[in-house]
Amino acid sequence: MLTDATEVGYVPRSAQNLEETGLSSSLIDDLLLKRLFQGGPQTAGDIADSLALPFLLILHNLNELRRLHHTHVLGSAGYGERNYIYTLTEEGEARAKSAFDRNRYDGPAPVPLSAYVQSVEAQTVRGVVVTRHDVTEAFHDLVLHDALINEIGPAINAGQSLFFHGAAGNGKTALATRITRAMGSAVYVPHAIETEGSIIEFFDPVSHLPVPDDARDVDPRWVKIHRPTVVVGGELKLENLDLNYNPTRRTYEAPFQLKANTGMFLIDDFGRQQMSPAELLNRWIVPLELRVDFLKLQSGRKIEVPFDELLVLSTNLDPTSLMDEAFTRRIKYKVHARSPDESMFREIFVAACDQFGVPFNQEGFDYLIERHYRKIGREFRGVHPRDILDQLVALCRYIEEPPRMDPELIDAVVHTYFITQS
Repeated sequence: MLTDATEVGYVPRSAQNLEETGLSSSLIDDLLLKRLFQGGPQTAGDIADSLALPFLLILHNLNELRRLHHTHVLGSAGYGERNYIYTLTEEGEARAKSAFDRNRYDGPAPVPLSAYVQSVEAQTVRGVVVTRHDVTEAFHDLVLHDALINEIGPAINAGQSLFFHGAAGNGKTALATRITRAMGSAVYVPHAIETEGSIIEFFDPVSHLPVPDDARDVDPRWVKIHRPTVVVGGELKLENLDLNYNPTRRTYEAPFQLKANTGMFLIDDFGRQQMSPAELLNRWIVPLELRVDFLKLQSGRKIEVPFDELLVLSTNLDPTSLMDEAFTRRIKYKVHARSPDESMFREIFVAACDQFGVPFNQEGFDYLIERHYRKIGREFRGVHPRDILDQLVALCRYIEEPPRMDPELIDAVVHTYFITQS
């Protein structure tokens, strides 16, 4: 596999002419006029950079707009045509306002939907191959059962769907969000997509983390990123899974699953959304079967887009209460996030002590295990060490003493952390 996250096999090459951009000349004119209206007088080179389009193409359109008396040259900021300063005429301002009536998008030029579909096919998650070593490296900071590693790896290689279940506090979300780290390679995503005259704003700095790009002749309408990791939880609504039309900007925002293409889409706290599990699961029947999704435009027309991601569901509820047998079959891999045993719990606790600056004390740890776990039959959870030590540090700050694993402090913390009988 590609072990370096900056490595990538697919590279979108710069367009050399209008045809290679896949866009209409009128759409480029709209972008030019809006940029001049918003930014005021600018050099031809700056406009080309802002629109992420070839300079000669921008110069051609600027000169055509100049011939139509929509732009004119104020002067020059230096030598050569790149430094010619353009501004709008009154007629140009009127035409720019008409362009804003169509949409208020003012950014890098979009790529046509067909080019985006080709990019997903070239960077598909099904082309990723991971080994046990890859997965172990990606999860090296977690203390896990060996069986868990062996179950996650094949699911990534299948590039289909994965269901994490198990008790709360055993790191299901932490496991899921490290999956794209195991995938390794970087991918390219567009700033925006154009289809049927509409613009879908795609690049999301929250889900799409850029990586350095030293490839030559890359189309600047694309951004090189780590394979995307998109995470949603109980706040998810069904309408979030379709194109989100902004009536002010008159553009669409890509839904979560579209942003997740070539990476992972995690639905955390599955079963706690504002719709029934059956409604949410039914939304994925067609995408999981056909590897495509259908999104609706304001006109009522539907567009077909790729569904190329590892869909991950994570829950601490009983899986049998959330899905029937038919859908259980469609979710190919089911992984139980097991609770740690005592030796694993100690390893997690020692690492957490180092993180929180608490000196590890074996006697204090033995007291915690005996008094608050064995004696009352409490199960270990992977999250307990972090939470207990976090509260221990807060308590010691309150009493103005250095943090330490004394029995009386442990008792006080456990009393406020766990729900216990008075």
